[in-house]
Amino acid sequence: MTTEYRDGMAIDWDVPVEMDDGLTLRADVFRPAQNGRYPVLLTYGPYAKGLAFQQGYPSAWTRMVEQHPDVTEGSSNKYQNWEVVDPEKWIPDGYVCVRVDSRGCGRSPGYIDHFSPRETHDFYLCIEWAGVQSWSNGKVGLSGISYYAINQWHVASLQPPHLAAMCVWEGAADWYRDMTHHGGILCTFWENWYDMQVKTVQHGLGSRGPRSAVTGDLVCGPETLSPEELARNRCEFGREIVAHALDDEYHKARSPDWSKVTVPFLSAANWGGQGLHARGNFEGYVRAASPQKWLEAHGLEHWTHFYTDYGVGLQKRFFGHFLKGEDTGWSGEARVRLQVRHVDGFVERFEEDWPIPRTRWTRLYLDPRGMRLATEIGAVSEDLIFDAQGDGLDFLAPPLETETEITGPSALKLFLSSSTEDADVFAVLRAFAPDGSEVVFQGALDPHTPLGQGWLRASHRKLDPDLSREYRPYHSHDQAWPLRPGEVVELDIEIWPTSIVLPRGYRIGLSIRGRDYEHPHSGGRLSNFKNEFRGCGPFLHDDARDRPPRCFGGTTTLHIAPYRPTYLLLPIVPPKGGAA
Repeated sequence: MTTEYRDGMAIDWDVPVEMDDGLTLRADVFRPAQNGRYPVLLTYGPYAKGLAFQQGYPSAWTRMVEQHPDVTEGSSNKYQNWEVVDPEKWIPDGYVCVRVDSRGCGRSPGYIDHFSPRETHDFYLCIEWAGVQSWSNGKVGLSGISYYAINQWHVASLQPPHLAAMCVWEGAADWYRDMTHHGGILCTFWENWYDMQVKTVQHGLGSRGPRSAVTGDLVCGPETLSPEELARNRCEFGREIVAHALDDEYHKARSPDWSKVTVPFLSAANWGGQGLHARGNFEGYVRAASPQKWLEAHGLEHWTHFYTDYGVGLQKRFFGHFLKGEDTGWSGEARVRLQVRHVDGFVERFEEDWPIPRTRWTRLYLDPRGMRLATEIGAVSEDLIFDAQGDGLDFLAPPLETETEITGPSALKLFLSSSTEDADVFAVLRAFAPDGSEVVFQGALDPHTPLGQGWLRASHRKLDPDLSREYRPYHSHDQAWPLRPGEVVELDIEIWPTSIVLPRGYRIGLSIRGRDYEHPHSGGRLSNFKNEFRGCGPFLHDDARDRPPRCFGGTTTLHIAPYRPTYLLLPIVPPKGGAA
């Protein structure tokens, strides 16, 4: 550990934090230069505290600062790290910022096992360590994006005594439903992420890894291990996920217990976060036991608003209230703050709860005549057959007669059969301009993100009756119910929350596919992902181990009949003061 004073801060580099099994993690501590006791903002994660944002994620950094110059104003930006706060924007306000390299990553030795009970317990111990240091006022807040948000839900379930508040910025929660198996279908993101963003900063890379642009130290520790030693020090992440196809104890141990999440929190979701950066934030707000909880939802790339004046200002009002006892106006903050999405931008609005209480839950029935979405059940019965791994079927509603807002979760009711023992359904909620062009958005990652997405493996159709709502079906995922070829089964498909205000003349569309949505134009690629973006970003479902042709390569039949109401349920939100 060394301490130096620079840029108006006292910085303690590589502070040892001992775990209860004797392992020592390493943390960087940024403090006000004047001695005192201050509230703490703490992050614990795998991305290496010594790796600058600009160095590790250059394409994301460049895009953000070019489009949002307020991100870099008032800071030297030398201490910017991926998905955590810039200390130069917090230390002047009387906070201590602590960054801990998680077990096995960056400067911390050990065995990598993401979101495991061991890692969550490490996080707990780090919070308790920070709460009793000489520079701490005893109140620890948690902050950060994505990984640094996901594990907040998990550690909050352990109720660390010094945890006083947390800001969960685009943080998934349920390891099965939000992250590894969308609707029971394996998502390939995590195995690719492991290769691109974790193995590249594993502790023991030593001289084969990067150096800190600030200190010159090796980002991944002083010793250089062999590839074989590195492999022994990490779990087989992708293989383990594939091995747990149901929501078993492996997944439950890596998911929150909502009844024990009682700390005050601000949950910030991204409308364009289909695949990772949305569902957990809404579920957390609805289901966590905390009596002091707030929900915010925004758009743009998932890292952007965390760093803009808008996002930093919101976080400072929240943490100032709970960590410093300041009158920031937070006591009067509405429970729900939404950046409601329009086709040309966002309009801020406040609501009293989520889902929005005045929502008109509206059914649009699938009508095979003209492949329409209609307000009434059709009189025609028809079976529509499509390639079980193909582009599927498209339905389109008539042009809207008035401006219409869709904000909230959606659901899809289908009756389906397969020529094999199973079938995967990819439901895509879409919007189209009067000229027929699709309206897509800058999502959390992909620049061509559709309005909404949902997924369901037919053999996972079993519902949890206690947690299910018509607008948010909740599947148990605890056993598979294989299909008999030709057998018609009823499916209720969850479509993740979204928001859009569509002008008059625009049209709502629905695609029922056998594979991931694809936009006709490339969205390019970011430096930290393997695949080219084509509408779903890195959240794809194309692993042959999970979708063998013998089960998923046949044909799927959609059965539409008056006695089988097949419909899309939409959250239509009238203007405030309008009829519910």
